[in-house]
Amino acid sequence: MNHSYEENIVVKVLAEIEKTARKEFLPSIGPIKGKIIEDVIRKHKPKNALEIGTLHGYSAILMANILLSGQDGNKVVNSNESSSRNTVLISVEKDPKLAKIAKKNIENSGLSDKIQVINGDALEVIPKLKSKFDLIFLDATKMEYFKYLSLAEKYNLLNSRAVVIADNVLIYENEMKDYLDYVRNSGNYSSRTTETTLEFSKNVKDALEVSINIAT
Repeated sequence: MNHSYEENIVVKVLAEIEKTARKEFLPSIGPIKGKIIEDVIRKHKPKNALEIGTLHGYSAILMANILLSGQDGNKVVNSNESSSRNTVLISVEKDPKLAKIAKKNIENSGLSDKIQVINGDALEVIPKLKSKFDLIFLDATKMEYFKYLSLAEKYNLLNSRAVVIADNVLIYENEMKDYLDYVRNSGNYSSRTTETTLEFSKNVKDALEVSINIAT
């Protein structure tokens, strides 16, 4: 299968997920936030990623496709498996129904061997992961963002200069004050806020927080 054909499949699947998200008012990141994330990935060139919150798989497919465009794939090992997979992205989803939908969308995109969806509570899954990551994307329970990052640090899952992207930091600012205070003021991260609009909305303001791990 040639690259252009594979790319067309990914674009088609993303468009279908967008269509469903608009119709059902799902909080998928959508193309506008997707472009911001794409720019971050192309700038910092991570080789692998951990996503917390899969939903229907839009962001997982988007990020994995961009990761693969610049390299041949970086093996990520899940502690629940006896052997490594040629995976570039692990995505954790608590809701089994959403995990099932995401896996189907990922299969349709042709990226099943590159994206691993783990159905489980991220607070329980993160300590079991054995890989270190260049990129972490947080888009799950807003009040738990700080817990997710703290666990990633505790279990040494962040590579030097790893990028942590957090979604919905404006509309859920009150729910994640501990997270935002930490990445902005602890000295362990160089953090900036990128304002945008809420997915599939023209008037509701939102933002992404992009934080670079600078801890020694």
